[in-house]
Amino acid sequence: MALSMLSTEHLARVSARRPWTVVGIWVAVIVASMAAIGLLLSGALTTEVSLTNNPESQRAENLLKDHLRGPEPTNEIVIVRSDSATVDDPQFREVVEGVYGNISALGTGIIAKGTNFYQSNDPSLVSADRHTTILPFVMAGDHEEAQDRIDPVLNVVKQADGSQGFHVLITGGASMSDELQTQAQHDLETGESIGIPIALVVLVVVFGALLAAGVPLVLGILAIVVAVGLSALVGHISQLSFFITNVITMMGLAVGIDYSLFIVSRYREERAKGLAKEDAIAATGATASRAVFFSGMTVVLALFGMLLVPSTIFRSLGLGAIIVVLVSVMISLTLLPAMLGLLGDKVNALRVPFIGRGAIAADHEKHGGFWDRVTRFVMRYPVIALIAAAALLIALAVPYIDIKTGSAGVSTLPDGLRSKEGFQILQSQFSYGLVTPAEIAIQGDVNGPAVQGALRRLDGILALHPEFRKGTFTANSSGDVALYSVPVNGDPTANKTLDSVRALRTKYIPEAFSGVDAKVFVGGQSSGSIDYISTTEDYTPIVIAFVLGLSFILLTIVFRSIVVPIKAIIMNLLSVGAAYGLLVLVFQKGVGNELLGFQQVDIIEAWVPLWTFSILFGLSMDYHVFLLSRIRERFDRTKDNRESVAFGVRSTAGIITGAALIMAAVFGGIAQGDLVMFQQMGFGLAVAVLLDATVVRSVLVPAAMELLGDRNWYLPSFLRWLPDLRERGGKEAAVEEPRWAAGHRGGAEAS
Repeated sequence: MALSMLSTEHLARVSARRPWTVVGIWVAVIVASMAAIGLLLSGALTTEVSLTNNPESQRAENLLKDHLRGPEPTNEIVIVRSDSATVDDPQFREVVEGVYGNISALGTGIIAKGTNFYQSNDPSLVSADRHTTILPFVMAGDHEEAQDRIDPVLNVVKQADGSQGFHVLITGGASMSDELQTQAQHDLETGESIGIPIALVVLVVVFGALLAAGVPLVLGILAIVVAVGLSALVGHISQLSFFITNVITMMGLAVGIDYSLFIVSRYREERAKGLAKEDAIAATGATASRAVFFSGMTVVLALFGMLLVPSTIFRSLGLGAIIVVLVSVMISLTLLPAMLGLLGDKVNALRVPFIGRGAIAADHEKHGGFWDRVTRFVMRYPVIALIAAAALLIALAVPYIDIKTGSAGVSTLPDGLRSKEGFQILQSQFSYGLVTPAEIAIQGDVNGPAVQGALRRLDGILALHPEFRKGTFTANSSGDVALYSVPVNGDPTANKTLDSVRALRTKYIPEAFSGVDAKVFVGGQSSGSIDYISTTEDYTPIVIAFVLGLSFILLTIVFRSIVVPIKAIIMNLLSVGAAYGLLVLVFQKGVGNELLGFQQVDIIEAWVPLWTFSILFGLSMDYHVFLLSRIRERFDRTKDNRESVAFGVRSTAGIITGAALIMAAVFGGIAQGDLVMFQQMGFGLAVAVLLDATVVRSVLVPAAMELLGDRNWYLPSFLRWLPDLRERGGKEAAVEEPRWAAGHRGGAEAS
């Protein structure tokens, strides 16, 4: 009794009977979420990425923070340039001292310290042609505080730019983070502007009625609002990456719309069979809603693997996606049945000419139609179909062998960003390492002859490598901790720079400090990137094993078969592998990237493969659970494997194709942004979803199920204690098997 009260069928019936109560509860939740977004969101998000497994970069930062300087400072460099004047001209000095004075006047609460050429006479602050000078500043507070306070500094720079013919720019940790956040928001809006209209068009085609098409879209948007509100609350317990809003929007539109699409289409089908409104909602709850619930749980399990990675960015992305999936499931299981209870057959209102009647009156019991013919053709030649489809996916996956992961860095940011232009000037005429030096933290007798001798040896070694500049030494008052700051020229997250810092950590420092009684750690942005990439690579097999294991257990319970989950996992891995291969082919090798409007880069962002695996594995399971639930439902009634597969494919083909197109539109919209990390993520997700919904669902699934026959539903006797979670109708059919189907029992009785 207790279980039946918690069933999706019971939840749907109760929601339909008390629709205004359910709607009222959700209205309150949505209002509270909007309030949380307005009041709490800005203080809940961060641009910082930190590792929680205490790698070398973190140990260096903690040592310096606790014993020398406090939080790592955020460096900003203002660049003043003139095509005609040089630093020796009075006008040049007037502009520089004006900019310097205005920034310094902002106070010590914003600017900790700064300098300029006319104050220090440091020739390293002037370019070789003397047409450019730099003004280094250190922001007050930690990185978060620096970013919060960067706006007045940016305003000074903007006002000075163009004055008297001088070009004034700024680049650094806070200014770049500010522009990156703005660009990410722009990319998000670009994705929405592309994905939402396409999703609406697909929904109209699938449903043939404007009101039915609008319901999933509205519910998807509501799921996003609630999820962002919940993230704002969670972010005040543990800060989350600002990318979480991009992930919530992307996933909310994808799964929120899809889940509603599955349920609304099943409700209309049940009504077309003649069931009363409430009974149709209950029947939908017992079938489509149940599939949505288990689909959602599979997605959550896949995403939960990301929480295992000791990185705030992975945990933020994973948590944001989990929250929006859970909210989407709850809305689909409660608010949607309530809305159907209020709308009834009015959900078919505003029919679209030509397609409306056919979409509403579709009869899945009839044979024929495109998908039915495709399925029966595949099942007539299952071996050929299976080999051809698998060969295609494996061929697409082959380029993955050459994948190189890392971080694209500043050089791949959009050309319109002022911080990137500033970086390019520093890179060509000074050293960007002034902004993000390698920070060598030393613990020991730092003023003693042994450590000082080691530093002289290190200077000699680094002098042989032009990417390094001479370091600066700072010791604390007790003489037991020191910082040796070494600028490293180049993009701090580019592979070339990372290789230089790796050599510093593993070769140059051990050589210089050999035999010296001191602990030495290398910190800074490049060192942090090295640890981040290494941590991601180390945890990838752990996450994959975790996700595959839990998915196998869940699918075994849902379908009471060990063959179905094994087959589903293999097929999903094939589609993920194909997506990986296409990522490498397009972005690393540059095949078709210009045609698609993407940048060619040397690497794939380190977080993209693991993130893509978690998302794709979860989302592709959506289609598998939805399709196989329909097949299993039919098989439990007829015990006819071939007919059940054909029925399952033809009855879900239109819905799954529509859902895949919607997901591809959402992900493809994200890929149209200017940040290469979003281009890679969106493209990888879009192509994998399309491959999964076409090659996998229309060819591999029916071919494999035809070859396996009743063995699809094999459950070993030692697992028969597992709970039977099939809907009521399926269980009854399994017990009261019709006489005419007795001949088809065979191995199916193991189910």
